[in-house]
Amino acid sequence: MKKFWIIFLTVVVFIVVVLGILLIVASFTSKQNFTEKNYSSNEQKISAINIEVEDREVEVSESTDGQIHINYYESEKEYYSIDVNENNELIVKLLYNKNWLDYFGLKPDISFRKINLQVPNNLLNSIQITTTNETIKLNNISVTQNITLNSNGGNVEFENISVGEQISLTAKNGDITGSIIGSLDDFSISCTVKNGECNLPEDYKGGPKSLIVGCNNGDINIDFV
Repeated sequence: MKKFWIIFLTVVVFIVVVLGILLIVASFTSKQNFTEKNYSSNEQKISAINIEVEDREVEVSESTDGQIHINYYESEKEYYSIDVNENNELIVKLLYNKNWLDYFGLKPDISFRKINLQVPNNLLNSIQITTTNETIKLNNISVTQNITLNSNGGNVEFENISVGEQISLTAKNGDITGSIIGSLDDFSISCTVKNGECNLPEDYKGGPKSLIVGCNNGDINIDFV
């Protein structure tokens, strides 16, 4: 038995030492030089936006010139694919060019892990945003069809959003809070919350628009204005 514990402790010490060495090496090798970048739609026709990223905060506000603008930071190891497909949908995806050591150590500063999106009101059919471990924020945004927001590990926050058809909001280990333009009776509501509080009815048969909300380990607080 004594021999077993000696071997066990030796293995544990070895693992701790190896992990320590990896973290030290990673702290030097994973440093990145980020560069600020900007995208503008100009005269390109865009009917919808789909953003799919990880560890990124996404903030959406109203554009004042009728165009779509994206402000972001990227490095040689973390960068974006920004393309318009055949359906006139603007697709934004986060891509990586990392070796295994780059996944150890600290994340880049939050200032480099933020996407600022500006969109013209009532010109887009839909906005869909998915992220992890960070917050999604929308302020004074209106679309003709759908808004879909999904954060795994962060909050979903919005003020004065408006849709023609459906709002779908999901959060895990985060809260969903905000305000929707219209009345409760404009929406048919389906709401699911686990390990949290909610100010919405679980099931409500209202108007032609749809509000679908799901939250795991967080609270839901949505007002109609």
